[in-house]
Amino acid sequence: MTDASSPRTSRRARVRAPQLTGKGGWLNTGGKQYTLADLRGRIVILDFWTFCCINCLHVLDELRELEEKHRDTVVIIGVHSPKFVHEAEHQAVVDAVERYGVEHPVLDDPELATWKQYAVRAWPTLVVIDPEGYVVAQHAGEGHAHAIERLVTELETEHAAKGTLRRGDGPYVAPEPEPTVLRFPGKALALPSGTFLVSDTTRHQLVELAADGESVVRRFGSGARGLHDGSADSATFNEPQGLALLDDGSVVVADTVNHALRRLDLTTGTVTTLAGTGRQWMQGEPTSGPAREVSLSSPWDVAWWQGKVWIAMAGVHQLWAYDPAADPADDTVGVTAGTTNEGLVDGPGPEAWFAQPSGLAATPDRLWLADSETSALRWVDLDGAVHTAVGTGLFDFGHRDGAAEQALLQHPLGVTALPDGSVAISDTYNHALRRYDPATGEVTTLATDLREPSDAVLVGDEILVVESARHRLTRLRLPEEAVRVESVAHRTQRAATEVAPGELKLDVIFQAPAGQKLDTRYGPSTRLLVSATPPELLVGGEGEGTDLNRTLTLNPAVAEGVLHISAMAASCDDDPANEYPACHVHQQDWGVPVRLTEGATDRLPLVLAGMDDRDGRDNQNA
Repeated sequence: MTDASSPRTSRRARVRAPQLTGKGGWLNTGGKQYTLADLRGRIVILDFWTFCCINCLHVLDELRELEEKHRDTVVIIGVHSPKFVHEAEHQAVVDAVERYGVEHPVLDDPELATWKQYAVRAWPTLVVIDPEGYVVAQHAGEGHAHAIERLVTELETEHAAKGTLRRGDGPYVAPEPEPTVLRFPGKALALPSGTFLVSDTTRHQLVELAADGESVVRRFGSGARGLHDGSADSATFNEPQGLALLDDGSVVVADTVNHALRRLDLTTGTVTTLAGTGRQWMQGEPTSGPAREVSLSSPWDVAWWQGKVWIAMAGVHQLWAYDPAADPADDTVGVTAGTTNEGLVDGPGPEAWFAQPSGLAATPDRLWLADSETSALRWVDLDGAVHTAVGTGLFDFGHRDGAAEQALLQHPLGVTALPDGSVAISDTYNHALRRYDPATGEVTTLATDLREPSDAVLVGDEILVVESARHRLTRLRLPEEAVRVESVAHRTQRAATEVAPGELKLDVIFQAPAGQKLDTRYGPSTRLLVSATPPELLVGGEGEGTDLNRTLTLNPAVAEGVLHISAMAASCDDDPANEYPACHVHQQDWGVPVRLTEGATDRLPLVLAGMDDRDGRDNQNA
């Protein structure tokens, strides 16, 4: 079967694009509402995204170059399609559009109306519509910008010849900038001098604040988006996040969108690069080696633990570590835990699964972490094994206190170790500061009415919370009496796929990109890994194998659950004259909510998209 995301296949189909509807209305248009008819004559790219999703954020950055190069012919429209309840709030979408520097119109679709019209199944998904209003391509996952750019060039030529291409300014209207001291700050660090260093994420700077947490002492970085080492005034960052103090008094910075670790010398203000190549790590690339030669992927937070800088590598759902040496030329970086599969699986580090680890806090015997997409609090022990304190998986979240096995969080981004051995959790999408006590196994709420708290730092018997969406640091007393809140629990809004109990035929469909073939020189070139939440959902068919087709057996006693599926295929350039062909790894992860229904389908087809331009992976919660 042909890959449904192939532009050539889709263009033959000539499917009229459905209308764009969204209860939340339009952003970045100066208040104007648009229809597809208004955009006739332009090439339209719909980006179905949600702001919690790291792969969606990768796509936003992938599209920037295309957006600039074809600004007079292409209109990119972000269709915001929420996963979490918080993401359905209109103001949260407004904030996210500014936070991540989205420079195109965005349709706020809180009820997933347009998502359903286009039969989208995964975040992110890109849909290309030609100047006559027909869908000509659909790609799920990240890594497709180069293929879409080629298609756009073809469409420009084709429709210019037909007279159906309309050039000119697009509908994007930039919002007015707000004059706040900080703009969507991400993380904060208490410095030995009594001041605070804050990652001023949206302004691509680091800011040192006085002991009051408000007055600016100095700024580091020019404020331009980029990757340039140098002085405090000339250096550039790209949406920096995590901060950690090193033994020599300097600060290591998780420079998230630059996919790099940077070093800030607080004495001189000089910024240098410690690790990363400035390019996003892709499947098949080295996962350890010289620090400046190994690519990273959206490092979100950092912590000094056991003589190394541990890295919450949100982009590939892993923990890495940077190991400094006496000679910087000998510095190394490498994976410490996680498989790159997205989910919640405990165990030895190399076997554990994470889902966008975004916050770290070190104690002598534990490394605590906020695993945001599973709404979980987890920890690593001294032997490197991974444990879960709070959280159950990708699709369950809410605000519920009590015993840890029953408690619920909603996309936490930060953790802070407290003096009594407990942990404060920046429960971001619940707008709350929570506390987990390992001694009692209980979760309580310390404070509410915060606005997207993303980190917190201790200051004596107080805690300073980074209220990211209020653009400030907020000081709270510790201990606070717990605020009583009504317990709520949620699951993602996407409807479950109805499947019949018993045997279910899983078909992962893969076609190598044009000019490539499956690489079978060293044995099977494909891999399929299947598991389920709850595990009892699968009576048979779980585990790893090399065949992309498999029969699963679903337990009729389990009404619903989630199938976790990870597929990989390797292909090489098909050129007999080339003795050393370039090879490519294609991998996608799916989390498929299913509901067992008598008489429903007994087949589940999933498309593993071939990557046309570079090694890469497509991560999707489908």
